[in-house]
Amino acid sequence: MLIGRTGTRIAAVIGAAVIAVAGCSSGGDGGAGGGDGKGSDAVTLSITPATGTEQVAPEKPVTVKADNGRLTDVTLTYGKKNEKAEGTLAEDGGSWKSSWSLRPSTTYTVTAKGAGDDGKEVTETSTFTTLKPQGKLESGMSPLDGETVGVGMPIQLLLSRPVSTKAGKVAVEKSLEVRMSEPVQGAWYWMSDKEVQFRPREYWPTGQKVEVTAHLAGVKIADGVYGVADRTASFTVGERHITTVDARRHRATVTKNGETVKNIKVSLGKPGYESYSGTMIVQEKAKNIIMDSATTGNPGEYRIPTKWNVRLTYSGVFVHSAPWSTTSQGEENVSHGCVNMSPGNAKWFYDLSNRGDIVKVEGTSRKLRFGNGPTPWAKSWEDWLAGSATGEPVTGAPLT
Repeated sequence: MLIGRTGTRIAAVIGAAVIAVAGCSSGGDGGAGGGDGKGSDAVTLSITPATGTEQVAPEKPVTVKADNGRLTDVTLTYGKKNEKAEGTLAEDGGSWKSSWSLRPSTTYTVTAKGAGDDGKEVTETSTFTTLKPQGKLESGMSPLDGETVGVGMPIQLLLSRPVSTKAGKVAVEKSLEVRMSEPVQGAWYWMSDKEVQFRPREYWPTGQKVEVTAHLAGVKIADGVYGVADRTASFTVGERHITTVDARRHRATVTKNGETVKNIKVSLGKPGYESYSGTMIVQEKAKNIIMDSATTGNPGEYRIPTKWNVRLTYSGVFVHSAPWSTTSQGEENVSHGCVNMSPGNAKWFYDLSNRGDIVKVEGTSRKLRFGNGPTPWAKSWEDWLAGSATGEPVTGAPLT
């Protein structure tokens, strides 16, 4: 469960210090100058925030600059365990900048080393503390860490607080990092102010390994409201399972890695209870469920225990075992909207399925509603991309 907590709002103050390294300098003949003790070739390092600064705004980057020389090493550590934060050194070695927002209510130490044009090396440090947020943003993520999923599985980031402004959504999106063993293009889509999903442009490649990190710690979504912790999950894409269900032929054709492996007799929704047509994914599995019409607003119509249940929508469409309709399977549609299979076929399908496997239903008059569970393939790529706050596709970074 995601629970938001509040603290005390404190205004952010950021300072900067420029620390000079002493060197030799000589004045000109008969001149009055030359007494500042600084050589023209000595390196000067400047670190922002300055040492001793408190209430630093987490969204402000840490920067280090070198004059008359280049940086040779910069480390940014935080917390009691001295964990290391990421940063980027400019190609010319003249500057360094932290990669992600800072954690609220945390003490940081920057240690910078540089070498001057005179060949001398110097080290400077700065220790500072970030502000305590007034409100805290927390998160949850799917897929689960270590899970094997189907080729259609989206990444879902669930937030404890609404992100109601475009600036806040952009800040969240820019904090989200997707690394892949086989980089492909994808995009984020805001399902609501509290949920953003990522899908690749096409289905995930089989065998793809993915690591997603939400660098939410220090991300500002509103005045005084910041993310307080990062969230990371790694998952693997399994075999390419695509099932096409034809309501007119009363058949389900199951393919694995492009090859047909089974053709199953099915029965779909009868008139007035038509099944949804559209591209869905396996959302979850349950060996035993009681199908109760009360959950669909029709109490008393039916209440039936079912086995080998594979969920396709939030509204309650499943593929499941239906021994009572085996004589109709392959012949006519008699269900209340689910895809009925014989017990043996239903168990086989259940055992085969991973969350994120593709199930396409064709030939009904009722269209799948986008958002009826994770339904990323109900939209075209262009429409999906339009739901990003940045409006930009994302190509996954290589997984190292």
